[in-house]
Amino acid sequence: MESNLETFRLAVSIVNYKSSQLVCNLLPTLISQLDLDTDRIIIIDNKSPDNSVSEIQSLIDRSNWQEFVKLIPAEVNGGFSYGNNLAIGHAIESYGKKPQYVWLVNPDTQMKTNALDALLMFMDSNSQAGILGSRLEAPNGQPQCSAFRFHTIGSELLSALRLGILDKLFQSKLVSPSSIPLNSEQCDWVAGASMFIRYKAIDNIGMMDETYFLYFEETDFCLQAKRQGWECWYVPESRVVHYVGQSTGVVSGDVQRRRRPKYWFQSRQHYFKKNYGVIYTMLADLAWGLGFSLLKLRYLIQRKKGTDPEYMLRDFWRNSIFLSWLDRF
Repeated sequence: MESNLETFRLAVSIVNYKSSQLVCNLLPTLISQLDLDTDRIIIIDNKSPDNSVSEIQSLIDRSNWQEFVKLIPAEVNGGFSYGNNLAIGHAIESYGKKPQYVWLVNPDTQMKTNALDALLMFMDSNSQAGILGSRLEAPNGQPQCSAFRFHTIGSELLSALRLGILDKLFQSKLVSPSSIPLNSEQCDWVAGASMFIRYKAIDNIGMMDETYFLYFEETDFCLQAKRQGWECWYVPESRVVHYVGQSTGVVSGDVQRRRRPKYWFQSRQHYFKKNYGVIYTMLADLAWGLGFSLLKLRYLIQRKKGTDPEYMLRDFWRNSIFLSWLDRF
């Protein structure tokens, strides 16, 4: 236990998997914003099969960051929730007290000036704010959507159909708003690439659900917080560069996206079943499956080639609530 940490203001959690160079690029931009008397960084390596541990530890040692940056090799690759929970638990155990705040930061990010200060100032001014999200932007400054609405049956249908006229008519049902807010704005959930959490909210709702390997875990966490009365806010004054998908391998800008991993479908189904029940999940699956089938038919008629992941329709039905039970056999 570290005895010289009188006040534990902030625990920063970074979960790494085969992204050591990204982590090494991130750390200087992050450390420059910390108060090294009150803040600590915990990096969890989720059993990377490469040289991630040695490369990150080498940077920590060369830079003399050992006092405020801890690298913990995990015994298994348990996913995003698992890694962050491990980091938070290690922070409390190591420093003997709970932090005021926890900052979940993706390896594929870099902090712009005052990214942290903007989050701290907002928390200090808004006692009911439990979760904050930064403005994520591309290296060229182009903003990325990072504040969202919760998924519903309606949003599943709209996201699959992709009909502009329907999107305009039912904008309030879209998970991703049509425009990115310029000012701080309350929202349903924020991207996990830069998620700032008041620890009292974690005390209230518990840690992240480790059933999720990757995807939907931040959505679920924000939903649990909202159900307990905590507010979730998008704070664009906190600017974070995000190299989309570099730490997960699912890159939305690919001309032909990679096949969607099975754990994406599993996470999606778990989210709906856990929070809304089996019947609702069936309706959500029917809505998306029907909508996407109509989209594929439209592409066929228009002789248009889509950019969706390979085998998306087949994989969706195979992993839907109607057929996923076949995995037991």
